[in-house]
Parts: sequence; structure tokens; C-alpha cells
Amino acid sequence: MKKKALALLLAATSTITFALAGCGVTTTGNTETTGSTSSDATTQKATTAQTPAATADDAEGTTIRLVNNKAEIQEGLAILADTYKEQTGVTVSIDTIGGGQDTQAILKNYYQAGNMPDIFVFEGDTHYETWKDLLADLSDEAWTKDTEAEYVAADGHVYGFPTTTEAIGLSYNKSILDKAGIDPKSITGPESMRAAFEKLDSMKDELGLTAVVGYYTESANLWWTAGQHLFGTYLDSGLARNDTTYLDLINDGGKLDMDRAKPFAEMVALFNEYTDPKGISGSYDDQVLGFASGKYAFVTQGSWIGASMTTTYADQYAEAGNFEVGMIPYAFIEGQDTIQTNSPNWWGLYSDGNVEASKAFIQWCSENEGGQQILAEKCGCVSPFTSSKYAPEDPYAATIGEYTAAGKTSAWHWQGWKAGLAQNVTSVVFQDFAKGSIKDTDQFLDTLQKAIEAYYAQQ
Repeated sequence: MKKKALALLLAATSTITFALAGCGVTTTGNTETTGSTSSDATTQKATTAQTPAATADDAEGTTIRLVNNKAEIQEGLAILADTYKEQTGVTVSIDTIGGGQDTQAILKNYYQAGNMPDIFVFEGDTHYETWKDLLADLSDEAWTKDTEAEYVAADGHVYGFPTTTEAIGLSYNKSILDKAGIDPKSITGPESMRAAFEKLDSMKDELGLTAVVGYYTESANLWWTAGQHLFGTYLDSGLARNDTTYLDLINDGGKLDMDRAKPFAEMVALFNEYTDPKGISGSYDDQVLGFASGKYAFVTQGSWIGASMTTTYADQYAEAGNFEVGMIPYAFIEGQDTIQTNSPNWWGLYSDGNVEASKAFIQWCSENEGGQQILAEKCGCVSPFTSSKYAPEDPYAATIGEYTAAGKTSAWHWQGWKAGLAQNVTSVVFQDFAKGSIKDTDQFLDTLQKAIEAYYAQQ
């Protein structure tokens, strides 16, 4: 009955103009990376059989499968899996879905093919509604007493395991700002932000900049950076963590509050003016590498880029990451003083999979004598567990700690809007604005409003 119910739900899913790409899986070491191909993923044959839950006596030789959607921690997760196997005999097979891919669409294809993983990623309330009949209840697990970041559904039960805390803000290269004589704390609103951008632009040659800001809007593979994360600051910047005013308006038929949306659109126009033109078609790697190598003073990415800056790019480029970074609020209204922090997603356990073996694995991941050190030091995760004694060598960890300690954080309420909104609607509008096919902020807001309304009008 569960499969029939979800199949009906999946069949009813639709988009405005874009069909979801299929997926292909290529093996990389102890993990698998899923990327976009022209094949139809619904035709895939099941490649991993669901096996019965392991007991203490037969744990050795058991395999559990985890779907990860963060390519930047793939190498760290491979170490995590190897260590767990050494200690327990249990194999953790990791599928990594490449950046920009629609994780939820791929998971739905896995489900339809009878190929569900034991542990999979979901993001917030919208995705929970899709999977709620297939998620194991984790309320009685010991790790839930050690965190306030677990995913708790409306029924009061725990269904999601948190691995990290991430932040969204306007990231800056402190070395560049210091050379330009700009104190990042002085950027507190639209006027000071524009003044800083203008000064940096006038000094580009002296500072070795390609552009003031690495603002990327490519919508096919990088839809989440503008269409979800940046637009999400419209919902939350400067607000209390429990304030859902602007999410509620969007969910009420796709409405925008124009008094708030207008200054937000003006900030977006500022980014359009001072970004690298490559951002219209460039990739995630282009964007992060441009910042890591000192070509951008600012970048519109979140704290998750820290792991790449200190590992992948630093290994490939001697100049990458050799500077102090920080993060300031997206203050499109004067005085907005919060960054957005949250668990970016949760690991859910497939209720028809290896539940007991998966529970044992995530419990181990929460422990200091288990996976916490690897998650922090190899994956760059800022631990959501209060007992953790490990911290990442992540350049953004201190920034997250400072804003959190000061009570200057807002939530990620975009996790509660209609599924597919960023992929299929908002990201396209942001890209069209950056390309110039949308001419000004009034047209941008009019187009955005109508597109969101149309999406919400769909059944």
C-alpha cells in the first residue's frame, strides 16, 4: 500500500517548463557519484537489493547504502565508511549525487525502480511530506538527547538525523577588504554595500580582481545558489528564527510582499552589476574557485565552500584559500543583522530497508568515539551535537559560532515552500535578470510574482 500511495504522488508531480533530467551513476572509490545524463532514470534496474536488518550477531558482512547530496564531503564520507567497516564489519556504500542535481527527483526514480537506499537525504517539511510514510521513527534513539537540530515532524516524532550546521551569508575575502580599507562590519545596508562594491570595482586592477562579487545564476545545474539560497534571504534576513511571515505569503498562492521584495531586488541588481559575466553560465566549481583563488572579493555561497577551499582547491592551486574569510548578512534593508543558519538536510532511514543496522551507524556517527571526529575534521561539518569535542578546520566555523552566540541567526524557511519552486521557477527568473532579458527590478519582481503564482496554481 505504501508503494502504491507514493507512486500516485510521484505521478502527480509536475513542473512549469522543465523536465527533470535522468541520472547516471559512476563509481569513484568507495562512493558513487550521480550526474546528469540523457537517460531516463526511471528505466534503471534495481542494483541494490534490500537486505534484512542486522543484529548484533550478524552485523559483520551487512551492507547499508547511503545517498549523499554534498559532493564536497564525498572524500570524508569515504573515510567515515572505511572506519566504520574496520570497527564493525558493516559496509556503508555511499552514492554521492553531484552538485546541482535534483536529489529528490533521483530518489523518486530510485523508489520507482525498487532501488531505495537505507539512508537518504531530505530537506525540511516539503520533502518530509513526500516521504513521511516511508521514514523510520527515530524518536527513541540516544543521539536525540544530544542535539536540538534533529528533524521533528508535526506529529512530534523525530525522523531526521542532522550531520552539520551550515550558514548562508555574503562571504568575503578579508585580505582583499583590508587592502581596500573596507571594514566588513561597516556594511550594514544597501547604501554601505553599494559604496563598498563601487570602491572595490575602482581598485580591481590593483587588487587583482576579476569581479567584485562571484554571483552565479546558471539555472540548470546551479539553481539552488540564487533561486533557493539567495531568494531565501528575502524570506528570513533580519527576522527571528520562528518568523514565517514571508514564507506564509508565498505558500498562500505565491504572494510577495513588495515593500520587502523591492529592496531585495535592488540588491540582486547590484550583484548583476558587479559580478563576473561568466556567472550566467558558469559552474559551482568556477564560482568557488574564483573566490578561493582571490578573483572575487565576495561570493554568494554559504559556509559549505570552506571544506573545498581548504582541501580540493588548496591541493590544486597554491594560491587557493590562503586568506581569512568571513560572512556578513545580506542586509538589503538597513540594519538587517542576521545570517541564516540551519541543518541543510537530514538523513532519513527507509522504513523497509536495513533499519536496525542504519540506526547503529547513525548513532556511531553522533559519538565522540565514533564518527564525530571524521565528520568534523574530514568532512568539515560543524557538529550539531552538544557533546562533540571536535571542530572542523573550516574557515567559517568561527563565524557561525560568533553569530550563533550573539543570537544573530535566522532560519531557512525556503525548506517549507512548494517542492520544485527553486529548480523550476525562481532560478530561471534570476538567471534571466542577470542575462538582461529582464530589464529592471520592476520587471524582475513582476515576472517573479507571476511565475510563483502560476506554480502554486498547479494541482
